[in-house]
Amino acid sequence: MSVLPDDKIPTLRLWIEKAEHDLKNAEYTLTLFEECPFDTICYHAQQCAEKYLKVLLLYRCEDFPKTHDLRLLLQRTMIQIQLKLEMGDILKLNRYAIEARYPGRWEPITRQEAEEAIAMARKIRVEIRKHLPQEAL
Repeated sequence: MSVLPDDKIPTLRLWIEKAEHDLKNAEYTLTLFEECPFDTICYHAQQCAEKYLKVLLLYRCEDFPKTHDLRLLLQRTMIQIQLKLEMGDILKLNRYAIEARYPGRWEPITRQEAEEAIAMARKIRVEIRKHLPQEAL
């Protein structure tokens, strides 16, 4: 493994900041009780997870594909790091990269799904932050 040089720490911080913004947006939006856009919550939860997976790959000095597919990103990450994350759990977020962002004939997203999406984003966040340098957090 080659570790990112110190001058790349600011890049990690920028990615982390964006991931944190996605999580904050998801959490805040869930507080809206009337006409709460559950799709937006799920989209931001998926984006938080995606960005954290990408930041871990950046830290490991590995290229990552330009994709929203969390499965591919996790597989790439797990080549060198054993994360305590289940593929099946992450795949639940995967659908929100498209379904929550674009119109279509999707099943409506429920409050429970939105709450579960936030919980999964938090779990991914906690697990990945264990593997990042303290100075980037």
